[in-house]
Amino acid sequence: MIEKLIQFDQELFLVLNGAHNSFFDFVMYWASDKFIWIPLYLFLLLLVFIKLRWKGVFVMIAVAALITLSDQASVQLFKDVFKRFRPCHEPLLDGMVHLVKGHCGGKYGFVSSHATNVFAIATFMSLFFRENYRYSTLLLMLWASFVAYSRIYLGVHYPGDVLGGVILGAGIGIIVYNLYLWLMMKFSKS
Repeated sequence: MIEKLIQFDQELFLVLNGAHNSFFDFVMYWASDKFIWIPLYLFLLLLVFIKLRWKGVFVMIAVAALITLSDQASVQLFKDVFKRFRPCHEPLLDGMVHLVKGHCGGKYGFVSSHATNVFAIATFMSLFFRENYRYSTLLLMLWASFVAYSRIYLGVHYPGDVLGGVILGAGIGIIVYNLYLWLMMKFSKS
């Protein structure tokens, strides 16, 4: 059963990674760059402070904890445990993986830290904004999906790595959001 899943994951990866061109090489390379999204993060932060004023600091603390937790969980609980090669390090796929700018990353890829991090942020923020901004969930999930897909396109993660990161990140986003709500209720009572 596991072997069939791994084979399907590799075959799906080769199809998705094989559909490339120079325009999307450029787009996906930058989509995967953490720093290119700083304006988006600043915009979200601005919306948080518009909504909460000085209490927005608590959201900043929650998001910092969220990012730390999602990043560490993806590495410590998954990559270092499962030790599944990234497609670009997999000997069976040698010569079949399209790498953009020759960058492969670390040796192991399950789960994708990029997918975990962006889905943790997108889930937390969509829960936070859902009552005030009608399309925030849709837009945040589209953004996170785009970034997560870029990891397959770039040849550094299998679809299963990304899916695992999506699930892990969304779960962490929900947990941290509920913890944030609980702490805010405790804070407002005292």
